[in-house]
Amino acid sequence: MEIFEIFEHTFMLRALIGGVLISLCASLLGVSLVLKRYSMIGDGLSHTGFGALAIGAAAGFPPLEFAIPIVIAAAFLLLRISENGKIKGDAAIALISTGALALGITVTSLSGINIDLESYMFGSILALSDNDIVLCVLVFIVVTVMFVLFYNRIFAVTFDENFSKAIGMKTGIYNIIIALLTALTTVIGMKLMGTLLISSLMIFPAVISMRIFSRFKSVVITSAVISVIGFFTGLCISFYFSTPAGASIVLVNIFMLTVFSIAGYVKNKISSKKNIV
Repeated sequence: MEIFEIFEHTFMLRALIGGVLISLCASLLGVSLVLKRYSMIGDGLSHTGFGALAIGAAAGFPPLEFAIPIVIAAAFLLLRISENGKIKGDAAIALISTGALALGITVTSLSGINIDLESYMFGSILALSDNDIVLCVLVFIVVTVMFVLFYNRIFAVTFDENFSKAIGMKTGIYNIIIALLTALTTVIGMKLMGTLLISSLMIFPAVISMRIFSRFKSVVITSAVISVIGFFTGLCISFYFSTPAGASIVLVNIFMLTVFSIAGYVKNKISSKKNIV
């Protein structure tokens, strides 16, 4: 079994390129989302995306193009409810995500059209087209440029939003930027990982890197590296052992989380002993 056999197939190259780009986007945004305790927003938006995809397909519109503005609107709605409403962020995400998922399943059932629910639910990473790769590249450019340009502001809003407001920073704008980029990454990433697993690309790399590092910049860089390693390893496992791609990537991330948690525990023990001495 040739180890580089994976690169001989065009569909695998597409999956690799698209997956790496979206994984990097998700990892950059995931650090802020985890620190702001908004970890499940990717899950909520992906469920909203599923409902939008189903409605778009039933109405005869291009599903992905139809879903993008709806998911962006849902991201703004979640942000608005969390900031000004009586419903807190996690509850708002749960309400919107379950409602959208139920709507999507109902529309699919009643429309009578042939919609591949499994590909929406679990992703179809090996079926990426050239147009999908173009979308991945565009999203990667937008997310990376915006993240780099507003890095200091995103850092400030992530760690102490109240202080940022006190010094005159328009935190709402930067929260909107984070929500917009998260929505774009989620709806495009659904083609890779599916509705049920896309949030893992955002949550796992950030949580894994935080087992070892505490500085924001170190966590962001490590998270990006981990996301690429996790995706590539999971894709290879899927290819060589015929396992589901999305599930394989998640399991690789779980393994890395275990390793980093042990390493972090050992690191803390060593640091404690040094401090005592």
